[in-house]
Order: sequence, then C-alpha cells, then structure tokens
Amino acid sequence: MTQDDTTNRDTQPDLGRRKFLNSAALVGLSGAGLSVGLSACNKESAPGAKAPSAKGEVATHSPYEVPPGQLDEYYSFSSGGHSGDVRIYGLPSGRQLKSIPVFNTDNLVGWGITNESKAIIGTRPDGSLKYSTGDTHHVHQSYTDGTYDGKYMFVNDKIHGRLARIRMDTMECDKITEIPNIQGFHGTFTDKRDPVDASINHTTRVFCGAEFSIPLPNDGRNMDDGSKYKSLFTCIDSNTMDVRWQVLIDGNCDLVATSYDGKLTCTNQYNTEMGVHYEETMSAEMDACLFFNVARVEEAVKAGKFTTIGSSKVPVVDGTRASNKDPKTALTCYVPIPKNPHGVNISPDGKYYACSGKLSPTASVIEHALVLKWFDGELPNARDAVVAEPEIGLGPLHTGFDNKGNAYTTLFLDSQIVKWNVEAAIKAFKGDKTAKAVVDRIDVHYQPGHGFTSMGETREADGRFFNSDNKFSKDRFLPVGPLHCETAQLIDISGDKMKLVHDHSVLSEPHDSIIVRRDIIKTRQIYDMDEFPNAVKDPAESGVFRNGKKVTVKLTSQAPAFSLREFKLKKGDEVTLILTNHDKVEDLTHGFAMPKYDINFIVNPQETKSVTFIADKPGVYWCYCTHFCHALHLEMRSRMIVEA
Repeated sequence: MTQDDTTNRDTQPDLGRRKFLNSAALVGLSGAGLSVGLSACNKESAPGAKAPSAKGEVATHSPYEVPPGQLDEYYSFSSGGHSGDVRIYGLPSGRQLKSIPVFNTDNLVGWGITNESKAIIGTRPDGSLKYSTGDTHHVHQSYTDGTYDGKYMFVNDKIHGRLARIRMDTMECDKITEIPNIQGFHGTFTDKRDPVDASINHTTRVFCGAEFSIPLPNDGRNMDDGSKYKSLFTCIDSNTMDVRWQVLIDGNCDLVATSYDGKLTCTNQYNTEMGVHYEETMSAEMDACLFFNVARVEEAVKAGKFTTIGSSKVPVVDGTRASNKDPKTALTCYVPIPKNPHGVNISPDGKYYACSGKLSPTASVIEHALVLKWFDGELPNARDAVVAEPEIGLGPLHTGFDNKGNAYTTLFLDSQIVKWNVEAAIKAFKGDKTAKAVVDRIDVHYQPGHGFTSMGETREADGRFFNSDNKFSKDRFLPVGPLHCETAQLIDISGDKMKLVHDHSVLSEPHDSIIVRRDIIKTRQIYDMDEFPNAVKDPAESGVFRNGKKVTVKLTSQAPAFSLREFKLKKGDEVTLILTNHDKVEDLTHGFAMPKYDINFIVNPQETKSVTFIADKPGVYWCYCTHFCHALHLEMRSRMIVEA
C-alpha cells in the first residue's frame, strides 16, 4: 500500500451506501439482505467533515454558507400559516429540512389518514376529520431555567381555536386541544417557570389569546347586539393539554409574551373599543398591553370565584376593567399603548416588554418591575409602567433582542429593520437629549412581518442573526405565476452595522419563527417497537383475522417485502390494517399505498401505524411501498383481493 493509498483511506469519508451497493448489491437482492447490509452504513460522521467533489476538490464558501457535509448552526422553526403545518429550516443555509403536518392532512406521511393521526386531530362520529384546515401562526418551545429545553413545541390554529403540541424528539404532533368559547386564536406563548412554586423552573402552562369577540355563549343569541360580544384569554396545561382556566377581558388579543419569573403573562390588544365593524374599532386614541397576574387568577379559580359558559366546564374569571379597578386585588392590568399595537416581546434580561403600534411610529417599552408595582398598589397609573417610547419608523410590528441591550423591530411600511438601544430609549424618554435610541437601519424586501433573533426569546440570546420574514418578494426570485413565494432574509447583527447576508425563499405563508441552537435539539432516529400497543412484533403474527364483518389485517415490512404476499377480504368488510416496520436502519422508511381506496402512509423504522376502511370495491388492488427503500423497491408490494 502506497503512502497516497493510506492517506486516502484515512481522510476520505466512507461512502457507505454507495460502496455497499457497488460491491454487494447482488448479494443483497435476496430477501432483506440489503436492508441488513445498510445497517453498517449508519456511521457516525463528524458534522464538519468535507465531502469531496467528483475530482476531490472542495469549493470555496463564504462564512454564511454551509458547505456540503457540514451542518447548520441553528434550527429555525416556522409556522406555515394557512397550510396548517410547521416547517423546519437550517440556518444560516436557509434549507428547508422538514414540514411537520399538524392541522392539515399530509399524503406523504399519512397525517389525517392513519387512525393514530385522526385520533390526535379529532373526528366526527362517522370517523371523518372534524376539521381538514388550519392556520398556524406562532410557534414557541418549552423552557427550563429561561431557555429552550428541546422537549416540546406549541403552535396555534387561528381558524378553529386549537393548540397543538409537537414532540421535539420525533418532530411529530402528539396532542391537539380545541379551546372552548373563542374564535380567532392568534397569539400564544409558553410560561418559563411556575408563578407560585419557585422550585418549578420549567414550562407548565401555555397562554392563548383570542382575537375575535363573539357572543357568549355563541349559540344564536345576541348576534346583532355588539355590546354582548366578549373576549377570553386562556391558559392550557402543557403536560395534559387540558384547558385550566379562562379570563373574560375587554378588547381583542393579538400576540402573547410571558415573564421570566413566571408572575406575568401579557397580550397586546387592538379594538379595545370592542367594536364589531371596522370604523368602530378605530375610535379610541389608545389601545392596551394587557397583563395578567397569573397567581391571582389561579387563586380566584381555586376559591371558586368563577363562572362557566354554555356547555363548557372551564372556569372563567372576570378580568374586565370594570371588575378590576383596585390594583391590590386586580387580576389584570391594562397599560395604555398607542393605537393598534401588533406584537409584544420581552427582553432576554426579563426587565422590559416592547410593544409596537401599527398606527404609531413608536415602540412602547414597559418595565416588568413597574407592572408588578402597580399590582401592589404602589404605582398611581398603569401608563406609568411605560418607561420609553422611541420613534423608530412606520408600521412597527415585532421585536427581537440581542445580548447587548439592543432591540430589532420590523417596519412593515418602511420595509426596514430598525436597530434601537433600550437603555438609550429610556434615557431619551426621561429627557436626555444626547441619548439616541435608533442605532441602525437596513432595507428588506419587502414589507416584513415577523422578525426574530437567534435564541432571542431566551436568556441565552447570542446576537448572531436576525431573520426577517417578508410578506412580498416581487423581483427577488424567478417568477412562478401570480402566487409568489415569500422571502426570509438573514441579517448578521453581530457587529455595529447590520449586514444582509442571505435571501431564501419560503412557501406561503409563514408567520412567526424561532431560531434555536442545534445542540439543544436531541432527536431520535429510530422508534422503539414496544411503544406501539398494536405492533406486529413477529412476521409470523401476520394474517387476516375476521370477527363477522370486522376484519383485522396484520402485516410487517422489511425491505424489500411485506410479510403478506396477498390478503383476501369480502366486499363490505370493515377493515383495520396494521403495519409494523421491522427495519432497524436509520432513514429506512416504508410506505403503504392502496389504489382506489385513497390510502397512503409511511412507517418509519420500528414504527406501527394503522388505517381503517370499508372494502367496498371488489377486485385486485396492488398495495405497494411508496417510500424508496431498496434496490427492489418497485417489487415491494402485496395483493389485496376483495371478493364480491
């Protein structure tokens, strides 16, 4: 062996699958041999390993590119809007890694098709989905000690008033709760520690703000009387996903933020007039940022000081202005804010909330300690909790923070991101004419909605990147027809001046995102078969099991074959088909499609899924694997024979 041969052997990556296929493919063609062989290819490669080109050359890349063979530094989790899903991107590359179906149906994985997913989404008595649409807006993860813990992610459905929970180890939705008595569920946020028990420093609650006021109960009464329309703010248990309580309030809810000490949660509000028509929502000079004293709300519930609405058993306490005039006993605090605020965010040090108004060129800075002081009866007016109100530009919406005391706010009308310093804004508000709040501006393309900094909603904000989600992308990408993609623009905020470093396209219509360091996310690559009560653990258990007209078909998959070559049914049978993937190789997923029966789903390694259908069409139907798994993938199929 020459020295060059030794060098190549030690430094070149082991091209596991390709090497195996080239040298041993013929051996693997018999039965499941290839799937076993592939298990040797599940190597632990270094994230930073360089992948060679065909000539062994490595291209030169900028500091913001992610070369082949390397991993992104961050995950970006983004709501998908009216697609109803959640999307995962890598940053700084901007590569879309996955779409997680939540409130939508997904033919790739079978979400909304399998029995397991239907049970999570919710069904009508006939077994069909209760809802097939959704509108995801805001995603937030669970916390431990003020930073992401990588356990769960929560996302709302604005259309149908639902909250979903996603397991971060599998990146799959495991629970959906429909909130009673509300419509237009827009803002949501997880708490960061318990408001009562200081020893609990992790997420236990998720707070949800409803945007649309409706008659309560909404059963056909008082539909034409706008004075009867009411709004509710909701708390959901993050572990059980049960609704804990609701608060009756004045005004619509928009976004939600939570304090780092667990004591307060808040929502910015527009339409504090409680108007039904457009012109009625614009009459007041100020709207509000509404704060909830969580411990007091829960004390009131515990003391039985609540009512219920309609058929719902959820306790509802009164948080309206009229019932909360005494700060020392108040459950809520309405802090006046310039008209139509759209967004409230808390700084990483937990001291300040930034609340921006769409119709005012300002960002209002509210001090956390002063809101607590108001609840103690030591602050004369709630408005006194506002400690700064810098003029930053037209159409301010959402604010992110770095680790240097700076805030970054999207300006929808100016199509800019403005960088401003919080402490300088406070000094200027107090009369210091030398203090300059605005530090920098940068143009984005165009009309930014949400913007977010890397780790910016945690104590570990790192001041590396700001991502601007822009609602219009005309002239930024190749034209694809009347419906344009949107633009996510990555901005380097590590220096004094912001630098635009990357455009990446995103499918319509993302709303909010969070940027999470990759070391926080710990995913599983293979399931444990024991997790599935109905798993077919041995291919010998496969077969057709009849109980009158109810039939269970059990089968397994292991590349390149299903355990049943064929199975026979009778017309009219109610069939439950259970499939378990027996492969143990990472990335070796199987699909199962049933022609003319509108069924397609996948099973990942060691996973079990099931579907139920009526065998109402006599004939032969070739069920086949839809997810490429093997050199004999095309041959991986089974015959379903339905007898007349």
